[in-house]
Amino acid sequence: MFAVIRTGGKQYKVAAGDVIKVEKLAGDAGATVKLDEVLMVSDAGNATVGTPLVAGAAVTAEVVAQTRGDKIIIFKKKRRQNYRRKNGHRQDLTVLRITGINA
Repeated sequence: MFAVIRTGGKQYKVAAGDVIKVEKLAGDAGATVKLDEVLMVSDAGNATVGTPLVAGAAVTAEVVAQTRGDKIIIFKKKRRQNYRRKNGHRQDLTVLRITGINA
């Protein structure tokens, strides 16, 4: 059984036991999170596609850790104009372990 969920503006295909990194969600390590934006649920070949969401479906997950992603360097330059800007960014992430899918 798997589901397609939407969180942080992105979509993830998840199954029970999967560990995924998503954009920061509220909650400390060990907390339980309910993700109710389920776009699709499939169980043994029976696929239910929402319009846009599947009614009554939810995915439960446990927060494993709050972490940060790799640093991304943003460098802007305009040639011959003596214009250079260097900036960095690290995205806050939440590591989730999927515990169950309720269709």
